[in-house]
Amino acid sequence: MQANCDECAHLYYDEDYEEYLCAADMDEDDYARLMNNPRSTCPFYQNGDEYRVVRKQM
Repeated sequence: MQANCDECAHLYYDEDYEEYLCAADMDEDDYARLMNNPRSTCPFYQNGDEYRVVRKQM
């Protein structure tokens, strides 16, 4: 299952670059592995939806 980076909790807006960047703590090897295999999912993905748990309880 592909994770949508637009929904990731590690995504933040950088005013200097004027774009969204990923703040996940990954090194060069992790980044290269992620870029070389486009079908792999990001191991640092966290759902940024705060109400996800509440919807499951309803």
